Amino acid sequence: MINNNVVDLEETEVDVPVKEFCERLNLTVVHRSRKRKIHVATFHVSRPGLQLVGFYEHFSAERVQVMGEQETAFLHNMSHEERVKALEGLFAYDFPCLVLTKAEKLPEIIEAAEKFDRLILESPLRTTAFINELSIYLNEILAPTVTIHGVLTDIYGEGVLIIGKSGVGKSETALELIQRGHRIVADDAVKISRISDKLLGTAPNTTAHFAEIRGIGIINIQMMYGSGAIRRSKTIDMVVKLEDWDDKKNYDRLGNEEAFFNILKMQVPLYTIPVKPGRNLACILEIAARNQRLKDMGYSAFDELCERIAARSNKDNED
Repeated sequence: MINNNVVDLEETEVDVPVKEFCERLNLTVVHRSRKRKIHVATFHVSRPGLQLVGFYEHFSAERVQVMGEQETAFLHNMSHEERVKALEGLFAYDFPCLVLTKAEKLPEIIEAAEKFDRLILESPLRTTAFINELSIYLNEILAPTVTIHGVLTDIYGEGVLIIGKSGVGKSETALELIQRGHRIVADDAVKISRISDKLLGTAPNTTAHFAEIRGIGIINIQMMYGSGAIRRSKTIDMVVKLEDWDDKKNYDRLGNEEAFFNILKMQVPLYTIPVKPGRNLACILEIAARNQRLKDMGYSAFDELCERIAARSNKDNED
């Protein structure tokens, strides 16, 4: 069974303040532009090599441009007039920014930046190392995201997203899990980003570490239980849906039924847990997390039971 409640993806273009961009990537400003934000529309990076000889047929100006030792060494071998022509041809395009990596800051680069009002930054890393860091960062900020009503917990290393209607007991279950030594990432609202083939859940900045308990109000989990009770982020490995017990509904009793919850076009294992007085939900979620980990490792208790029954049946037939 698949939950086809597909959520629309948010826009994946962002404007990052220059200060934030520089702090995250350890960059220094070589030449400022009038723009105070960097518009990022793709996680791809460009090294303008062919462009320095005038080939712009497949040039992607929307990408962050990175220029290293090879490019500046090539420019250094040109005459002054050739460098001016090559750089003005490049800087005429409105790219987000140019990052120099262990590269010579040629005067013509600064002059072209001043003429066309382009932002130039500098990294202490070599080109390959910097591009790796930049690609990771761009993937993070451009990842499709969605916010889901629920609670995200870390149970035995499994990221468990608890969902269900308001008042079903999500927050109370999370608190019981904390007292049993597990950790919580977000309560009420979970911000989920799809990075490559993983779903990363975090808490919105304004509600991080807070939880709402009906009858008590808002509590600060970090202040109450300590830093060991929280996590900043966690990959989502499974979804547990809590719902009121329905005597007319047939719940999975053998573990042979597969269900999935669709988040950002990725299918995550889904467990539906009926709630009624007397059930220890924290204990049940611990079992669900352990069971899912065993399944991920290729073990199924249901399959083993079937094999035992089959073996016993074959033995009885032989007798």
